[in-house]
Amino acid sequence: MEQGVEYFSTLELSHHRKTKQSIQIEMSTLAWIISSSLLMSAIALVGSVTLLLKPATLQRILLPLVAFAAGSLIGGAFFHMIPAGLSEFGNSTWFFVWILAGFCVFFALEQLLHWHHCHRAQTSCKQPLTYLILIGDGLHNFIGGLAIAGIFLIDIRLGIMAWLAAAAHEIPQELGDFGVLLHGGWEKRKALLFNVLSALTFLLGGLVAYTLSFNFDISFLIPFAAGNFIYIGASDLVPEVNKHENIKDNVISFAAFIIGILLMLIIKLLLAP
Repeated sequence: MEQGVEYFSTLELSHHRKTKQSIQIEMSTLAWIISSSLLMSAIALVGSVTLLLKPATLQRILLPLVAFAAGSLIGGAFFHMIPAGLSEFGNSTWFFVWILAGFCVFFALEQLLHWHHCHRAQTSCKQPLTYLILIGDGLHNFIGGLAIAGIFLIDIRLGIMAWLAAAAHEIPQELGDFGVLLHGGWEKRKALLFNVLSALTFLLGGLVAYTLSFNFDISFLIPFAAGNFIYIGASDLVPEVNKHENIKDNVISFAAFIIGILLMLIIKLLLAP
């Protein structure tokens, strides 16, 4: 009788430990999601750098950053997210469907809002009304928050990599968007405040993904995010930097693009078991 009681006490203790460990893992993942989302939102503050730089200087900085971001996003998709997604889905048709879905969602976002990020300092860069920029950024950040949080929930190391690639894209984006808001007549503090508020939808998306994870399988967010990254890198960013008349600018942009890809490859090799 005593042995039976001891056996059930051991089972109860083991269950308690497993439950405690599960809660700790969930809290750790939530902490990663919240902290990374707040850091991503804080990147909106880099737009204020445009107040300190001359347009020509800003232009020289922006284009290599855009090329680097394009390489980071594309490299992140092919070296990290697609392989991780294949390990979750296997060689399933639905895996590739979700990649295309992620690609198409951002394509539809740009088509419906007639919006795309401006990564040039010149005022000739075509943009919609300033409020449409903020709406577009808000939706973009919300979807990005969903995708990145979903990756953190599946693999924290993969989530960190995806966050780094997304952050590389956010820096030139915020520099460009802040400049456009100022050109549209916005007061500096107002432009900075609304840029940050728009960026906070990244956190909202992350919290929504975390909440949904308790009731739904969110592994589809890995190929979905890969499709996002491929679209933004290849369709939104590369066209900004691949048509210079100056051969020197072309070489610098291509070098920055390759560096972005190599960075993702190096991270892949370092994280390999």
